[in-house]
Amino acid sequence: MALVVQKYGGTSVADIDRIRNVAERVARAKDDGNDVVVVLSAMAGETDRLISLANAAAGENPIAREYDVIVSTGEQVTIALLAMTLTHMGYRAKSYLGFQAPIMTDSMHTIARIQEIKTEKILKDIGEGNIIVVAGFQGVDAQGNVTTLGRGGSDTSAVAVAAALKADCCEIYTDVDGVYTTDPNVYDKARKIEKISYEEMLELASAGAKVLQHRSVELAKIFDVPLYVKSSFNNEKGTLVTKEDEDMEKEVVSGVTYDKNQAKITVIRVPDKPGIAARIFTPLSERGIIVDMIIQNASIEGHTDLTFTVHRKDAEEVRGILNGIAKEIGAERVDCDEKIAKISIIGVGMKSHAGVATQMFAALAKEGINILMISTSEIKISCVIENKYTELAVRVLHDTFTLDQGR
Repeated sequence: MALVVQKYGGTSVADIDRIRNVAERVARAKDDGNDVVVVLSAMAGETDRLISLANAAAGENPIAREYDVIVSTGEQVTIALLAMTLTHMGYRAKSYLGFQAPIMTDSMHTIARIQEIKTEKILKDIGEGNIIVVAGFQGVDAQGNVTTLGRGGSDTSAVAVAAALKADCCEIYTDVDGVYTTDPNVYDKARKIEKISYEEMLELASAGAKVLQHRSVELAKIFDVPLYVKSSFNNEKGTLVTKEDEDMEKEVVSGVTYDKNQAKITVIRVPDKPGIAARIFTPLSERGIIVDMIIQNASIEGHTDLTFTVHRKDAEEVRGILNGIAKEIGAERVDCDEKIAKISIIGVGMKSHAGVATQMFAALAKEGINILMISTSEIKISCVIENKYTELAVRVLHDTFTLDQGR
């Protein structure tokens, strides 16, 4: 007997028929002799509807505490419906909201981080033969306030629950049947990957791949939770996300991904002296704004340009904050370019192969694609380009590294 955590996304529970389909899958896992815990998202489109209601009531910046109270209600509906459906099928099932488990988080509303999951009640109900259905995306802070984990947070909930319960595996069911070498909607040569390392999946997720939320992969790596990415609409094998092994390094590049939701911020003629970078980035950190790529030009006559990227949704807020900071520190101005995209190649094989960056840059140059920024890690190379070249860049790099061929 194994303890299996299954997570189903919004498209998998979009209506009653799909919830019945999920119930049948859950029932099969139970019939196979497993203990089963299910983590659910809200119905497809429901969270967006709730956000629209919040914005209609309070403008574009509703109070974060009340925002979390509203947007967390979508999962309450799906967990109750699944528990009812399973009960109607003859199985014992019980639903849990985040505060009932409880899933304890910090108090950063809308982007809360899980601190602890208390498992006593869940384990007791599992021991009594229940299928447990947990609301994803939500938790509760030490003051009893409802919190949410940010978009895609149900993946994080599922992995955290699996880690806390010491589950044998965590299965992430979505509308795709695994992790692909690139977005199949952009390139029909995209190939499904049978097995990928935590490190590669983490880089893919953080670089724009939408199949898994990057915080969920981070947790899976820390707690060594095997992740299976599968489709809830077929019985294909899917992709295993696990520890790196020797076979994985045979392939230099495992995937190409892109992110069009980026904006490039440049602070022009910044005084080049100690403490200035901290003056620029501290207010952004205090607002919970994530900064990605950072480049500082060479100093000329005591001044430099500082360029970095943020999520496009944060661009206007960042510009507003930095306009004030620029005046204080004596910088010339703040520029913002939202017509950019980040294109990345990822692969653990980069650790042991030279010339990968050269191949990438040459391939883009051959197509006349100018590189605006470059960032590298041990297993990732990212370039900022004009967004109009995104799909072309994906196809070119996919062909350059022959990703349509298996390991």
